[in-house]
Amino acid sequence: MTTFSAPLVIPVDGPPVRDGRIAVRDGRIEAIDTGRGAVHHEGIIVAGLVNAHTHLQYTCMAEVGAHLYASFEEWAAAFDRAYFGGEHGSWNPAFRHGVWDWAAGAIDGAWQCLRTGTTAAADIVTDVEALVDTPLGGLRYLEAIGDNDATWRDGGRERFLDLLAKADAISPHAPYSLDTGVLADLGALARQRDLRIHIHLAESAHEREFTVHGTGALEQYITKLGLDFAILRDGGSGLAPAAYLDSTGLLGPGCHVAHGVDLTAEDRALLRERGTAVALCPRSNHVLGLPGPDVAALLREGNPIAVGTDSLSSSPSLDLLADVAALRELAVRQGYRDDDLDQRLTEAATIGGARAMGLEHEIGALTPGHRADFAVFDLDPSTANPYRTLTEHGAGRCVATVVGGSPLTEMT
Repeated sequence: MTTFSAPLVIPVDGPPVRDGRIAVRDGRIEAIDTGRGAVHHEGIIVAGLVNAHTHLQYTCMAEVGAHLYASFEEWAAAFDRAYFGGEHGSWNPAFRHGVWDWAAGAIDGAWQCLRTGTTAAADIVTDVEALVDTPLGGLRYLEAIGDNDATWRDGGRERFLDLLAKADAISPHAPYSLDTGVLADLGALARQRDLRIHIHLAESAHEREFTVHGTGALEQYITKLGLDFAILRDGGSGLAPAAYLDSTGLLGPGCHVAHGVDLTAEDRALLRERGTAVALCPRSNHVLGLPGPDVAALLREGNPIAVGTDSLSSSPSLDLLADVAALRELAVRQGYRDDDLDQRLTEAATIGGARAMGLEHEIGALTPGHRADFAVFDLDPSTANPYRTLTEHGAGRCVATVVGGSPLTEMT
């Protein structure tokens, strides 16, 4: 058994523990008590952060995310140029002979997460080369994108299933990038195989015009890519994005969605009814010229939420607490004044992400029996509200990360 201690321990599933000590045996938490451990840290120990939405393979495309864009479509065009043509690749060691080294991006991204206190992630993988092993926990979601019902029948489904054997879960990309029948089939596959689902939803207002009417900026973008979907031929589905996904059978407690920027009260109620969590990524939204999510409404109405960074192709860093700070600022600006704000955001960044992936019995809190994942932050442990100290000042302050009871050595 190994023991770790700090002047303050935040287990998440219980109140903060002053002079806290964590007993670890065989990589799992055996007990939380008080006293000095064999390994002592100054500052605050927190349950390992959980990044509920990212694409770590795109860490090598950070140049795309280093700019601000006027719209989602403008960013998407820049992303596509880099992804398909290697724009910005001449200086990038992950781009060689016209091909991206997605494994290198995924490994780099995983270590950037770990160095900032994230110990697990919902990582969306488009290219199978990015299915790499690192100390970072969580689930790897294989992404499906671009198929219409015909291409899915004519080999697309078979190819996806071949790759799915190497992944942990399924990620239909978005309501606008797959045909209706494909979305429904992916939901059925997930249920048949007891796999989790993660999908982008309501990232911009243009998505609503697309699913309801089959028109607008997204229709122009999709048509330019040469994609042919039933929703375009039929002049829309008549349904808002959340209801459209629900009609395909995708929403439910086994699914969590990313972004949720353009959600109405009706949309939020549907997600609550289905038990579908929302991973909020405010800094990515800002890069794409989009407003942030209605954090205050999600909190007041009781929607399950988590926090994600998205990828470096649309975000300035993989430091999850920087997104937590941005969510806090948004919530206050939107009028949320309840005293529980900082605690709920801390929970969203830990156990909220674990629940979104169905891993709440394994990670997300310092609970006896859970995997011993936690992070140490160089923050004042004597503060009256440690949750606020963490949410406002925790970004960039991680000094140690422990995964499965093992301190990481590659922290620089």
